Amino acid sequence: MDFNLTDEQRMLVETLRTMGERENFRKLAQEIDATAEFPFHLIPKYAEMGLLGMTLSTAYGGGGRPGIDAVIAIEELAKYSPMIAAPVFESNVGPVRVIDMFGTEEQRQTVIPGVCKGNLSVSVGMTEPEAGSDLTSLTTHAVEDGDGYVLNGRKSFITGGGHASHYMVYTRFGETKGYKGIGGLLVEKGMPGFSFGKQEEFMGLRGMPSCDLVFEDVKVPKKNLVVKPGEFTKLMTTFDIERCGNSAMCLGVAGGALEVARTYAMERHAFGRPISEFQAIQFMIVDMAMRLEAARLLVYRAAAGAGQGLPSIYDASLAKCYANEMVIEVTNTAMQVLGGYGYSKEFPVERMLRDGRAWCVAGGTVQMLRITLASFLFGRRFDQRK
Repeated sequence: MDFNLTDEQRMLVETLRTMGERENFRKLAQEIDATAEFPFHLIPKYAEMGLLGMTLSTAYGGGGRPGIDAVIAIEELAKYSPMIAAPVFESNVGPVRVIDMFGTEEQRQTVIPGVCKGNLSVSVGMTEPEAGSDLTSLTTHAVEDGDGYVLNGRKSFITGGGHASHYMVYTRFGETKGYKGIGGLLVEKGMPGFSFGKQEEFMGLRGMPSCDLVFEDVKVPKKNLVVKPGEFTKLMTTFDIERCGNSAMCLGVAGGALEVARTYAMERHAFGRPISEFQAIQFMIVDMAMRLEAARLLVYRAAAGAGQGLPSIYDASLAKCYANEMVIEVTNTAMQVLGGYGYSKEFPVERMLRDGRAWCVAGGTVQMLRITLASFLFGRRFDQRK
């Protein structure tokens, strides 16, 4: 069992660190948070560097690299801001992986090359006003109509909403109840009847496009069917890849907060000496590092499985649950180390705390992940409806 990065992975980390310093990503992160404007100008640069679609199939312009490489890249960029890491996230561990793994030849040729070039992007439409954790209760539905489907319904809190070119929409087909009636349609921006709600304003992740998707008699061609009804397992197993990316965001945010706190502790003086000389501060910094390292081991283990195709549901759930709670603890401790400066917008820690808080809601709550983990540990499912 080798825990060391390969030479290629070390080079990837060094390249991203050099880019971050050269492009002054710290200042950019501050500007993004202040203006709530997504850094679209980074997408062509990432495409040129081969960061977009690095894990996708080489036959369609992807890099064919293992999932762990994308996790490493996301973690490194998220040390500055999740917004700076977002294009790498969406193009490697997002719903485009569903198309890459389960889509038709035509779907792959239509979408994947554009994603790798930065011309196209794919968002996932899962959550609804009354169906989030209980995804099998979704009400968005598609009715077969000649050579296509007529889609009606509403999705909420959709990351990339309004800006992405394509949407992997999970919907119920016909009248089939439960998970057996759920499949996935690829819906393109601009299709008649497809519109967007207002852009959301969140506590953190400012600049991330997010809004409702509204479907009113949208005619979707049958060739856009990616996940057939009854193949719900494909949906959830590929979603575990996205959970690895979610966890990588947590590693990055926590890593950035740890570095700010460590540096501050060496520079800030109290009682005539650096506060890093005080045992209370030392213990806080050490506890942050321990939690971060433990989370990294769990995330990398899950991502290593993703590199072989799909991660273990258990590994991905365990990693996300722990990383989601870790980033809140670490950013909160970093704020305490900085004292009043930690609460000031002049320093990045308060933003990191706000950004870190989002990940335990996105991609499956930590409560639902615990239920999943319990089903593995006890060897049976637990029906929440009973």
